[in-house]
Amino acid sequence: MYFTLKDENTRIQGVMFAGDNRYIKFKPEDGMKVLIRGEVTVYEAYGQYQIYAKEMQPDGIGNLYLAFEELKKRLELEGLFAQEKKKVIPKFPEHIGIITSPTGAAIRDILTTLKRRYPIARVTILPVLVQGEQAAASITKAIQQANLVGDFDVIIAGRGGGSIEDLWPFNEEIVARAIFESIIPIISAVGHETDFTIADFVADLRAPTPTAAAELAVPHLEELLERLAVTKGRMIRAMNERIAARKKTLQHLQKSYAFRYPRQLVNQKEQELDRLLDKLSKEMTRKLDTKKDKFIQLKARLKKSHPAAQISRENEHLERLIRGLERAAMKRMNEKRLQLSNTVTTLNALNPLKVMERGYSLVYNEKQRLVKSINQIGPGDTIKVRLTDGSLDCQVWGIEESENK
Repeated sequence: MYFTLKDENTRIQGVMFAGDNRYIKFKPEDGMKVLIRGEVTVYEAYGQYQIYAKEMQPDGIGNLYLAFEELKKRLELEGLFAQEKKKVIPKFPEHIGIITSPTGAAIRDILTTLKRRYPIARVTILPVLVQGEQAAASITKAIQQANLVGDFDVIIAGRGGGSIEDLWPFNEEIVARAIFESIIPIISAVGHETDFTIADFVADLRAPTPTAAAELAVPHLEELLERLAVTKGRMIRAMNERIAARKKTLQHLQKSYAFRYPRQLVNQKEQELDRLLDKLSKEMTRKLDTKKDKFIQLKARLKKSHPAAQISRENEHLERLIRGLERAAMKRMNEKRLQLSNTVTTLNALNPLKVMERGYSLVYNEKQRLVKSINQIGPGDTIKVRLTDGSLDCQVWGIEESENK
C-alpha cells in the first residue's frame, strides 16, 4: 500500500507492505488522521525521504469509532451478520467452553451462574488475553482450537466492561471471522449491556453481560426439576385415569353375555359362520355360472368372428360362384354351338358347291368372269365349265335363247 502523509506545511511519501498492512484494523481513507510506527529512509531514485510503515491505527477515539463503523459495514455486506446463518444454541449442553481471561470478574460471574443453574454441565476454560495488541490473535486461536477439539456444545466468549480501547480486540476482523467460521455455536458476552462490538453482531447469540451469557447458555436445573415433577404428576394422573377406565370396561365386559355364557355365544357364532359360508358358496356358484354363460357367449361370438370360419364361408361362396359360372358358360357355349349349326346349315344351303352337287355347274368366260347370260359370250368363244369334281375347257359352237324369255 502506498500513501502520502501531510500536514499544513509538509508531506512525505509512505509505503506499507502486505506482510504488515494485513494487520490494519480499519480501511485508510483520504483525510483520515493516523498514527504510524516505522522507519524513515531515502528513496535513491528520486533522492526523496519516505517512511516504511510497520503499524497504522486511527488517531484518537473518534477514529476508533470510524474504524468500527467501517468494518461493521463491510462485514455486513459480506453477510457475516445474516440471521439465517446463525447456529442454534442447544437447549441442554453437556460441555461448555469459556473463552475469556482466567483472572477477570467475567469468569467468576459465568462459573457462578453455571454452577447455580446447571451444575451437571462440564465446563472448560480456554484462557486468553482480552486486552492489548496480542488479544485478538489469542481469542482467534482459542476459537480455532475449540473447533479442532470438537466436543463442545456451545462456547461463551467475552470479558467484563471497559473503555472502547479495552474492548477493541472483540472489534478485530480476525476475531469476527473466527466466530463466523466456527462450527460450534458461540454466545458473545462483551462488556455491559450498552456495549456493542463486532463480535456481538457476528455471534450466534449476543448476551448483554457475562452473567446473562451463562443464563442463556443453560437451562435452570431447579426449574427443569419442577417442570419434570409437574409432568410426572400429570403422567401419573393420566395413567391412573386410563387404568380406571380400563378397569371399568373390564368389569362391564365381565357382566356381559359373552363372559357369562361363552358356550352359547360360540354356538351362535358357529351357526352364523355356517350361514355365511353357505351364502358365500351359493354366491360363488351363481357368479361362476354367470361367468360360464358369458364365456360360452363370448366363445360363440369369437367362433363366428374367427378367420377360419370366415374363410370357410368365403370358400363356399366362391365355389357357388364357380359352379354358377360353369353352368352359365356351358349354357352360353351350347347356345353358340346351336347358333353356329344353324348358320352352317344356312351357309350350306347357299353354297354354290352344294348346288353344283345337285347337277349344276358354273361357266366362266375367257376373262374368268362368271357367265350369267348368253349375251356375255358368242360363238367361237372359249369358256371354262366348273363342275363339282373339276372343270372343262370348251368352245361355243352355237347359242340358243331360252323360250321362257
